[in-house]
Amino acid sequence: MRKALKIIGGVFLAIIVLLLVAKIWADSTYFNDYDPSLPFNVQVQEVAQINDTIELFGISRPRRFEKVLFTMDTRPNESMPVLMTLPAERKGRVPAIVFLHGIGQSKGFLQQICTPFNEAGFAMACFDQSMQGDREVEGIWNSAVAFRKRPWKTINDTRRLIDYLQTHPEIDPERVYLVGASYGAITGTTATAFDNRIRASVLVVGGANIRTMLDAPLIKNAVPNSLLHWLGKQVVAFMMKPADPKRYAAGTAGRPILMLNGSEDTLVSPEAGNELYAALGEPKEIRWYPCDHPGLRDSDAAIVVQILDDGLAWLLEQDKPFRQDTLAAEPASQPAGGPTAN
Repeated sequence: MRKALKIIGGVFLAIIVLLLVAKIWADSTYFNDYDPSLPFNVQVQEVAQINDTIELFGISRPRRFEKVLFTMDTRPNESMPVLMTLPAERKGRVPAIVFLHGIGQSKGFLQQICTPFNEAGFAMACFDQSMQGDREVEGIWNSAVAFRKRPWKTINDTRRLIDYLQTHPEIDPERVYLVGASYGAITGTTATAFDNRIRASVLVVGGANIRTMLDAPLIKNAVPNSLLHWLGKQVVAFMMKPADPKRYAAGTAGRPILMLNGSEDTLVSPEAGNELYAALGEPKEIRWYPCDHPGLRDSDAAIVVQILDDGLAWLLEQDKPFRQDTLAAEPASQPAGGPTAN
């Protein structure tokens, strides 16, 4: 009996060791699936002129831009849907902002916020992140696997989108910026750290340190049992360890970063925001606003809009050295949809 127990114990230990080795290997290769040499295979689906109004957090604002919907390959046998908006009136090449949406949003959210950026002369581009929009995942197991993969996919997809934007006839390849909101700010931090083609980034309600983020009031209160919350926090932190932006944030050094955070945020807490700010490289700046997480409190609408406007004003300062009397001297020679292949 004792011999049998020893054998069972040995097998169990071996399984644990193999699983730990597999986890270490998976973590060490977490971001490896990025290949800038792959063809884009761009397929333009729609080009349209937009000129109307929209409700943004309960506030009516005009919309005026050129909309381009397309798909592009981000890795072998996987394409991603992209929405790009361009200034309705433009000359030559314009700067581009990669916008990373929040965890529950999709690329369509870009159409609610893009007009002030487009009117200021920026193009904007946003893709459906894994699990969202046209890339939804079905099934509990598939969703769990996709959740583990989502950070590296978002970061590598960001880099692939930059690859494409730098070939686009209407984009200035030297003037690529990033704006990330919530989950987009979290993953946008790592994307900025990894890719020095991003000249500057605005991180809206972002945070770092997974355990600190999971202690946010909204998350903590959703779990009725404190022990379950603690156990869940350990599991998530262990599984998602390579995705924590705190591990990479110092790599942003040399590119300006602006953090815009809510001092009353119950989803990405001020503590998590401070963790991210402390980890970032210089130059950096953080501004605090008396609001909860965008979309959680109707009374914060004006403040949330102000946050976006402040981010735009800051980006204009970063882009100022490139701006003369006009954004560029030469007119574009190809249509807004751009090339359809590498």
